[in-house]
Amino acid sequence: MGQQLTMPPQLQQAIRLLQLSTLDLQQEIQEALESNPMLERQEDGEDFDTSDPMADSAEKGIETATASNQESTYEEPTHSAESLEDGQWNESIPNELPVDTAWEDVYQTSASNLPSSDDDEWDFTARTSSGESLQSHLLWQLNLAPMSDTDRVVAMTLIDCINDQGYLEETLEEVHASLDPELEVELDEIEVVLRRIQQFEPAGVGARDLRECLLLQLRQLPADTPWLEEAERLVRDHLDVLGNRDYSLLMRRMKLKEDELRQIIELIQTLNPRPGSQIESSEPEYVVPDVIVRKHNDRWLVELNQEAVPRLRVNAQYAGFVKRADSSADNTFMRNQLQEARWFIKSLQSRNETLMKVATQIVEHQRGFLEYGDEAMKPLVLHDIAEAVGMHESTISRVTTQKYMHTPRGIYELKYFFSSHVSTSEGGECSSTAIRAIIKKLVAAENQKKPLSDSKIAGLLEAQGIQVARRTVAKYRESLGIAPSSERKRLM
Repeated sequence: MGQQLTMPPQLQQAIRLLQLSTLDLQQEIQEALESNPMLERQEDGEDFDTSDPMADSAEKGIETATASNQESTYEEPTHSAESLEDGQWNESIPNELPVDTAWEDVYQTSASNLPSSDDDEWDFTARTSSGESLQSHLLWQLNLAPMSDTDRVVAMTLIDCINDQGYLEETLEEVHASLDPELEVELDEIEVVLRRIQQFEPAGVGARDLRECLLLQLRQLPADTPWLEEAERLVRDHLDVLGNRDYSLLMRRMKLKEDELRQIIELIQTLNPRPGSQIESSEPEYVVPDVIVRKHNDRWLVELNQEAVPRLRVNAQYAGFVKRADSSADNTFMRNQLQEARWFIKSLQSRNETLMKVATQIVEHQRGFLEYGDEAMKPLVLHDIAEAVGMHESTISRVTTQKYMHTPRGIYELKYFFSSHVSTSEGGECSSTAIRAIIKKLVAAENQKKPLSDSKIAGLLEAQGIQVARRTVAKYRESLGIAPSSERKRLM
């Protein structure tokens, strides 16, 4: 004897749809439409048919989706317990919430929100073309350059050794060893071909180190560029001193005044230390918000993005062909497809209702962030939302993964609103996100001649009642991509 936990197929499907992103869900819906003849997409302007041709049959307990094209205030129906047979596996939450929410029972979008080709804003290449790699960009320029066959082979080998940042990863000796001995190429010939490649775009490509990369870019500037000669001398002879930000030593070695050195450094800062990054090799990633939050009459409204999921319904004509007492293979197939269509529609409803519950609680908890920004973010963990909506933390984790909220402050993943807390001197709590925002604000307002150290930032936070250790400040600073104080020092 033994015990075994079994989930019904409709619950498994609902859980699987719950953790899908919007783009993945659209693909899943398209596959369901193609495989199940009972499912169909409702076009805009059509009246939704709520009649159920199988209402009196054995599948009576499974209902099809209903439609409501008018925006309404969110009122959650109460359920005493989960009902797996009806697909109502979402736990209940309190009826009265301080945040208004609204959604339609039928969730619509087209699988592709592309405008027509006649639209003035339509850009076919921006939406359909894939990114160009740095190697293909260099090979395209190589095909336009007059060169012997041997030199072209050497050039192609060199281009293969250039990484995505634009630097040559292999030494010339290693490139020479990798070439076919029958080519009889000398090392100095490879050097000449490399010089040709270094004249390609983007400027600085093919360099073997940072110094060479910056010098290549400086040499391609117009000859009448102010301070060009001094900038080349600084990069060639004193780049390590510049990296240490020892400006006093630089002024002594180059016999320059502070204002002159500042202008030279400003010229060097216009250069790109990673020239290959100018060539976008990855395809663009699009984010479709699942939830839209807006303020109306001093209240925050939470709505599902109606353009995120298409409207689905059961095809009434096909469903009418199902016969109650017929056990033939065709009728059994149609009956099964009808049941799967209803399960799928119900799973979509459950997904959107669960997403709405979680988003509503997040907005209610983080209204300070929506009003005032990151510094007003409150501490929030999955357990807080799970307790508020009466669900398990694993369900909240699925809902908040790869789901996005469109707010007046931008588009954020739902997980962005969750953060740990730090104690304050008054016995309260402060969100780590808020602390990061304060650190970013302090660094932005610091004296660039004397940037704030981690210890100094910790002291300023303590003065505001936030108790944070120096190593915690360093961790938050690094997560924001802010360099240490020694590297933030500027010459004013």
